[in-house]
Amino acid sequence: MNVHIQAIHFDADAKLKSHIEKKIEKLTQFHDRITKVDIYLKLDNIVHNIKDKIVEIKVVIPRHEFFVKQTCKSFEQSFEQALDSLINQIKRRREKELA
Repeated sequence: MNVHIQAIHFDADAKLKSHIEKKIEKLTQFHDRITKVDIYLKLDNIVHNIKDKIVEIKVVIPRHEFFVKQTCKSFEQSFEQALDSLINQIKRRREKELA
């Protein structure tokens, strides 16, 4: 599984990246043929007061692709919600394959 984390227009700290990598490793429990995971971390600059944190996750398995986008006040919270949604998508796809 190839994991790529990209912070757009800012530098993500090592603590955030290691947190994400640790959680992403758990995806192999839900599907064993994941080939690539792209994670994009962005700041929402529309409102200039409190910037929202956007996390986009794209997971590629043979013949299928999953994509989730989540926005919250912190990257950790955005990532957790996006990961939960992604796990649900993978589980539903897996059930369809096995049915």
